[in-house]
Amino acid sequence: MKDSKLQGVADTLYIPLTARIYVSKRFPDFFHDSKSLELESALPDDSIGRRTNEYAHLASVCRYYNLDAMLRRFIGRFPICNVVNLGCGLETAWWRLQPPEGVTFYEMDLPEVIETRRRLLGSSVGDRLVAGDLFDLAWADAIDASLPTLLTVSGVFQYFREEQVLDFLRQARERFPEGEIIFDATGSQGIAYANRFVRRTGNTSAEMHFAVDDIRRLTALSATALVEERDFFRDPLRILGQRLRPYTRIAMRVARHGSFRSALYHLKLNP
Repeated sequence: MKDSKLQGVADTLYIPLTARIYVSKRFPDFFHDSKSLELESALPDDSIGRRTNEYAHLASVCRYYNLDAMLRRFIGRFPICNVVNLGCGLETAWWRLQPPEGVTFYEMDLPEVIETRRRLLGSSVGDRLVAGDLFDLAWADAIDASLPTLLTVSGVFQYFREEQVLDFLRQARERFPEGEIIFDATGSQGIAYANRFVRRTGNTSAEMHFAVDDIRRLTALSATALVEERDFFRDPLRILGQRLRPYTRIAMRVARHGSFRSALYHLKLNP
């Protein structure tokens, strides 16, 4: 049974969890998330799995595959640092990465999501839970901003308007003088496709808006600097190749080179 307290955007937290479970079972040599597999019995029902396909699962997990690599690189640069996962949902990166003692993860989301996360995953000294509103940066009071801090916003900005995202970036620049941010985005046509997919999962109240067709325009408007732009599907296509179903393989290639292109963007907040 679904958690009746989760509505709209908050109710999407089971979509990426379902994807991580699927890929961990089908392609464990590419991506294996043992903590997500432990949560399979907590899925409210099998409606997401029945209404989606292999491409959608891979598209979701490719984000985590690449984000994990970018997190490892940041932690390698700053062995004492913060990683702040905004809109964390049921993300399990802390278990996948097993960061060293000097790295503190913060998991921030709406109070009702944090309540669900605490019930299913608990919390620990190295993986701290923070309830709040993404655009009200009062949650930042819980974080030592003097340390190098990496904000990650995975599968979240899409649900908001560009002016809201720009306002967030400007506030984050002030709050985190040593801050960097990684977020994912797709182009305008990709957002249209993603909206159709989410509606197929049964959620009709989580419309997506934010798209990136030109990252240079966004960095100019927010006074940030691009560190890295990372393609979602380059490595998965190379690693999995013919093991993918034909539709999945074709769709991923189209997404790499066409208007559906998705990427992770790593920005320095104060260049």
